[in-house]
Amino acid sequence: MSEASNQDQADGLPRFVIGSEDEDHTGPKDGHMKNEGDLFRGVEEEEEELEEEEEDDSPSERQIVVGICSMMKKSNSKPMTQILERLCKFEYITVVIFPEEVILNEPVDNWPLCDCLISFHSKGFPLDKAVEYAKLRNPLLINDLNMQYFIQDRREVYRILQEEGIDLPRYAVLNRDPDRPEECSLVEGEDHVEVNGEVFPKPFVEKPVCAEDHNVYIYYPTSAGGGSQRLFRKIGSRSSVYSPESSVRKTGSYIYEEFMPTDGTDVKVYTVGPDYAHAEARKSPALDGKVERDSEGKEIRYPVMLTAMEKLVARKVCLAFKQTVCGFDLLRANGHSFVCDVNGFSFVKNSMKYYDDCAKVLGNMVMRELAPQFHIPWSIPMEAEDIPIVPTTSGTMMELRCVIAIIRHGDRTPKQKMKMEVRHPLFFELFEKYGRYKSGKLKLKKPKQLQEVLDIARLLLAELGQHTDCEIEEKKSKLEQLKTVLEMYGHFSGINRKVQLTHLPNGQPKASSEEEDSQREGPSLLLVLKWGGELTPAGRVQAEELGRAFRCMYPGGQGDYAGFPGCGLLRLHSTYRHDLKIYASDEGRVQMTAAAFAKGLLALEGELTPILVQMVKSANMNGLLDSDSDSLTDCQQRVKAHLHEIMQKDQDFSQADYEKLAPTGSPSLVNSMKIIENPVKTCDKVYALIQSLTSQIRKRLEDPKSADLQLYHSETLELMLQRWSKLERDFRMKSGRYDISKIPDIYDCVKYDTQHNSSLGLEDTLELFRLSRALADIVIPQEYGINKPEKLDIAQAYCVPLMKKIQLDLQRTHEDEAVNKLHPLYSRGVMSPGRHVRTRLYFTSESHVHSLLSIFRYGGLLDEVKDQQWKQALDYLGAVSELNYMTQIVIMLYEDNNKDPSSEERFHVELHFSPGVKGCEDEENVPLGFGFRPASAENQEKQTNQGSLEDLSQDEPDRALPLNEPINMQKRSPMLRNRKAGSMEVLSETSPNHSSKGTSYRLFPSCSRQSPEVKQTGPGFEGCSMVPSIYPLETLHNSLSLKQVDEFLSAVCESSSEAHAKTMKALSALFDSQSQASMDTYTRPSTETTVPCPPPKHYRSGSSITVSSAGPSSPNTVINPAVQFSFSD
Repeated sequence: MSEASNQDQADGLPRFVIGSEDEDHTGPKDGHMKNEGDLFRGVEEEEEELEEEEEDDSPSERQIVVGICSMMKKSNSKPMTQILERLCKFEYITVVIFPEEVILNEPVDNWPLCDCLISFHSKGFPLDKAVEYAKLRNPLLINDLNMQYFIQDRREVYRILQEEGIDLPRYAVLNRDPDRPEECSLVEGEDHVEVNGEVFPKPFVEKPVCAEDHNVYIYYPTSAGGGSQRLFRKIGSRSSVYSPESSVRKTGSYIYEEFMPTDGTDVKVYTVGPDYAHAEARKSPALDGKVERDSEGKEIRYPVMLTAMEKLVARKVCLAFKQTVCGFDLLRANGHSFVCDVNGFSFVKNSMKYYDDCAKVLGNMVMRELAPQFHIPWSIPMEAEDIPIVPTTSGTMMELRCVIAIIRHGDRTPKQKMKMEVRHPLFFELFEKYGRYKSGKLKLKKPKQLQEVLDIARLLLAELGQHTDCEIEEKKSKLEQLKTVLEMYGHFSGINRKVQLTHLPNGQPKASSEEEDSQREGPSLLLVLKWGGELTPAGRVQAEELGRAFRCMYPGGQGDYAGFPGCGLLRLHSTYRHDLKIYASDEGRVQMTAAAFAKGLLALEGELTPILVQMVKSANMNGLLDSDSDSLTDCQQRVKAHLHEIMQKDQDFSQADYEKLAPTGSPSLVNSMKIIENPVKTCDKVYALIQSLTSQIRKRLEDPKSADLQLYHSETLELMLQRWSKLERDFRMKSGRYDISKIPDIYDCVKYDTQHNSSLGLEDTLELFRLSRALADIVIPQEYGINKPEKLDIAQAYCVPLMKKIQLDLQRTHEDEAVNKLHPLYSRGVMSPGRHVRTRLYFTSESHVHSLLSIFRYGGLLDEVKDQQWKQALDYLGAVSELNYMTQIVIMLYEDNNKDPSSEERFHVELHFSPGVKGCEDEENVPLGFGFRPASAENQEKQTNQGSLEDLSQDEPDRALPLNEPINMQKRSPMLRNRKAGSMEVLSETSPNHSSKGTSYRLFPSCSRQSPEVKQTGPGFEGCSMVPSIYPLETLHNSLSLKQVDEFLSAVCESSSEAHAKTMKALSALFDSQSQASMDTYTRPSTETTVPCPPPKHYRSGSSITVSSAGPSSPNTVINPAVQFSFSD
């Protein structure tokens, strides 16, 4: 767009010509203007000169003249001045204001010449002359002049509104016209009038038919005291007055209409063209007649959001009355919006944003219409229509209705954790102080709370100073660690540390036979101290970039990433209403990831904190995304003990071990077991490598050169040594056995140091990375269950609330149409204008992502024997070894408006997945998916010829598809990207693209892997800033029906409820008899019968706890999965 050329800015003032000799006008003046006389020369002379100019000058010097023809009071008003100043910043536009005396007194032949005319009627304006001028000069009309005659007559306004199908109050016209006596039948009763046979009970409204007459009366019923409210044009601080008069007026013609009960506000809507509407609410003048004014004396107005239907109304009003700039009044009553008045040309007062938008829309409109005929080199800003329509894999066009994404947080510092059992009365007092005996759990995060824990630790250490009992000595080292961690940083701030206390009525149970300490009787508290785990700068970048790339999933959202100008999602969000909600668990890293993602998605600027506060919901979510991984269900305890047992064998894995540890036959597990061979020998190697690492760090610390070395994210060598020394101490227990639960922490630390601290050049870190990764690839996924029933049981303990919420999101999309909706644009074709795109983003931690994926994989969504695509998806998921940072599970819902609303084919669901961030040295071993939204089998041949990714990405430069080729845009899915489409491309354009498998195409190609033979040239983004890129989304399934998904989610949630109810029953029997009774078995959807894992210890028989210790579990009273939620969605 050619706004404000450099030359203009250098000159200072815009070209803004006022043809008035009055000195008190408010328009800005230009020192470099043409003489006023030049504007009024004879027509022939002017035209000759114009011809000469066209011949002599370069086309770029030809100006488009916009004429303003209205009464001086309007031309010189503040809003008009503000808008014209901005309009003049367009390089090729000059504005000329017609002087009022010329308009009133000169013949139209002598009026100034213009190429575009903004002219509108107000009191005293000679509309006939303006119409005559328009016929003579034929300028581009911003507001049609002939239609302005109709706007002056309320009868015509109502007729046109009715013809356009716009809702208006029920009305009747009383014409007191001697020539039309049949239209003058009025019967007045005490509490009603009958106009031409139409009865209007009081309250009703009486409006003069002349729109310039503002004396509108409202008549009240006797039950409310009778009388009438008389409205008039504002005088000072009054806009109406009450009168005891109850009889209607007997002279003049009127419209009688039903009184609409609003909430005491009127909505004023201002259009600038059919696709832009600004709305404000003001106190209704009918309320008490007092005008609310601010400290500057201006009427108080509140900006409001229009619904999609209201925007459609705005579009219809603008087009029906042919008024680009048009104001009208809306009444919102009984869930509907009614138009009660159309005012024609009018501007918003006191809104800088509106002034900017209005000038931009008008300037673009003028340039688009006139630049070509004047040969002005002006590139039209391509405002691609954002109708959310995409081709489905079967070749039909569908409308995107809902996007649900579950996303793991970004790169973080290593999480560190210490557990200790405490029995001191001070800890119990603290627990009781915060009233946590009810739930059996207490989380302490606030500075004041952490200070209390620190005070207790200091006090106990002082007391323990006199003792030498060895059991207390063990405690002493833990208390010292508690004190050290809480004293870190010198102050409590942010969300970087937390203490959790869990009530253990019978003390700490033995986790396994290797438990070293003998168990003491009586109740205790399990204190878990957590620190570290903060989102790193790399994590922020990952989240923001993924947010940016996510826009590409929305039709018209190719934006800056694909050589298409304009970002569809951003315009959808800001103009057409995009119903977006972002949820995050209560962990700091998760919340900051959500905020950074929102920043990228919506192109926001500035710090993350205000974005977090305004955009991210994380309070009181009833276990939706949080999980307490420290208090495990019995099922998880058993699974961990079983894992521990298998991993303690000092021999190569036998066939029996493969069957025990990998009953699902997952390729990633089998591969890791092959790398490990003998688990104890591998742990020995890992332990030796950790010892080597800590000794290397100690040596570095002794070297004066590296003593003050700053590592990544402000860590010091001292802190790094503390991290690794703790792992060295904890990994190998006193018995000489290994604590398998420390493997994820070892992998976590070495992954972090390999990525962020590789500059230290420590030896053997890559070997430690390789071995600990192989161990972690077994331990981490298998902690969530080894066989299918266990996986499902543990997953349900974490995920039932989230699954119910997802089910609700999908249901509400097609049931509830009362929220922000899409743009009126849709009225063009089959698309209904009352639609919106609902986006729900859930940011959480690894446990929820593992659990949700387990439910999709093992919950019986589809039969892999019958469904080839699902079998391929399961094979792909089985080959994925790690759900890394920024892992995404994405559900997209489409609607096919051509199908019957009750048909199963009406709503279409797609399931997509990405394993998140690329790991170190991942390129060769990564499993191949099938691309994002691949073509279905019957369309593969067609698709190949229509420009698959290979065709688009090889030689073509970036280019925008011209708007006059809509067919091509449909053939070539909007999801196709050229080379710059991806999330990391901005900083890494050296990486060559690859062709994806078959005829599928990638959503974020730049994130996608290169094939082994294509190595990256140059370090690119990953090398220089150590921010690994993210794998592209892969489609798991693209032809699910909404009914299928809904029934699947209901079945999974219900089976969880049944299991819960049965275990509650069994447990109550257990508590009554104090004997070990066997648990009821129950049948799962997956046809395997198993013993359900009982809920955690602190469940009470008959209680209605909704969140189990392992995270959420459904209440035992659930009947309808949708009923449980009280989220303000």
